[in-house]
Amino acid sequence: MDYRDIQYSLADGLATVTLNRPQSMNALTSQMRAEITHAMKAAAAEARAVVLTGAGNAFCTGQDLKDASSSGNQIDLERTLRDEYTPMLEAIYNCPVPTISAVNGPAAGAGANLALAADVVIANESAYFLQAFAKIGLMPDAGGTWFMPRQMGLAKAMGAALFADKISARQASDWGMIWEAVPDAEFAAHWRARASYLASGPSKAFGAIKQALRQSTNNSLPDQLSLEAHLQGELGRSRDFMEGVTAFVDKRKPDFEGR
Repeated sequence: MDYRDIQYSLADGLATVTLNRPQSMNALTSQMRAEITHAMKAAAAEARAVVLTGAGNAFCTGQDLKDASSSGNQIDLERTLRDEYTPMLEAIYNCPVPTISAVNGPAAGAGANLALAADVVIANESAYFLQAFAKIGLMPDAGGTWFMPRQMGLAKAMGAALFADKISARQASDWGMIWEAVPDAEFAAHWRARASYLASGPSKAFGAIKQALRQSTNNSLPDQLSLEAHLQGELGRSRDFMEGVTAFVDKRKPDFEGR
């Protein structure tokens, strides 16, 4: 695919997907959703970690209400969510390698929930998250009603959805909605360092961590212990485990291969 509304790069095992409509604060169009979906699937096949970020001063301000595909009275929100948002969000959430949302500015509406679909969310301190839907007579979508209660608890999620207040990056970090808020001056270097760590790490172990933590929500303790034993057994037979132990004994940094 020839990307028009995003940029995609791959270097040293790290794929970076940059929303690239800064003139519209990276608002989502039908074209952009298709490109993000395509890029995430490409990254899943060739990268060891993925970063999703925005060009300019915003991460993503949600649906572009001027987009030709959603203009006028003919908008079909159910079709758009099922056919365009669902594949995009699933491509991010189900990516087999670690994903980071580097939130460089406002993340509003579907843009906030796009960010929350990643494994780890790192925001600069001037960023904010806004579930703006109720202000135009809608409810949170793009996975917001699933992500928020799990990450910040039902009480905070309910307030965020009903009142549609801006949640600062610092608040989001304090509430457990995101991983961390970073001073603006340190933001770019910080998320790149975090992403590089993941891209050079034990990919099989990272995949098992994602699987185990996500399944824990619905598992009983015996089921979770069984899953841990199974996954750990597989990891114990991996090249990365052997390398990790050898490096520990040799008192050097491990050189993981992701297998």
